[in-house]
Amino acid sequence: MNNHQWPVQEDEEVMVAPPASSLCYEGQPPGEVERLYLEIFDAVIDQRLRPGVKLTEAVLCDVFSCSRSTVRAALAQLQHDKIVELQPNRGAFVAQPDIKETRDVFEARRMVEAAILDKLLSLPDLPDRLQQLWQMVRQERAAFERQDRVSWIRLSNAFHVQLVRLAENEVLAELMNSLCSRTSLIIALYDKPGCSACSFDEHEQILQQLSKGDREGAQQAMRQHLQDCEQRMHFADRNIPDPWTMFHRQL
Repeated sequence: MNNHQWPVQEDEEVMVAPPASSLCYEGQPPGEVERLYLEIFDAVIDQRLRPGVKLTEAVLCDVFSCSRSTVRAALAQLQHDKIVELQPNRGAFVAQPDIKETRDVFEARRMVEAAILDKLLSLPDLPDRLQQLWQMVRQERAAFERQDRVSWIRLSNAFHVQLVRLAENEVLAELMNSLCSRTSLIIALYDKPGCSACSFDEHEQILQQLSKGDREGAQQAMRQHLQDCEQRMHFADRNIPDPWTMFHRQL
């Protein structure tokens, strides 16, 4: 059992986790293209739209009461951000990261998040800044225990984005948001049934080490966390058989 002290709020209500898109656009309300982008983005990250699902222009126009030009612009943005794949003569599909992309994404996260931890540890008021993260981990655990999968997924992703936001570097925050979004697709495609692909216990360990100012401990906790996430991905059942094997003969 962990011994850290949670920030206690006896009358705290159950948190409804904000959608992932709330971390993308801040300030002015989004326009029509951005609105559609965010609707699809949230549906993908929440795993309401699964990898490989076709996104039909006519259906999107009808559901969101918008023009085809708006749909095409939003899909183009989603393709740029690796959330959607546009296939010639076939249309738009929710992206399906392959094994190579999966390895690359986790490698990039290990490198970027290691640098983020170093930056955070240089801040003199880091323990105070971490208070909101302690609360987020508590809410993440509560969402998991009440089987609120959508809130749990949102909070798991938001933990990493908010961690980098503490460093007040918007470019790094945008990069981490993109990497977390791609990780969500990977988890939706490859996660073993019943596994906790992004553990609140591991988030808690990272915060414990940061609170103590233990650089090596924090780095090790983050490396272990990301390594565990990657190892939970199950590729065996995703191998596509060669369709020509039906013609092979034993000689």
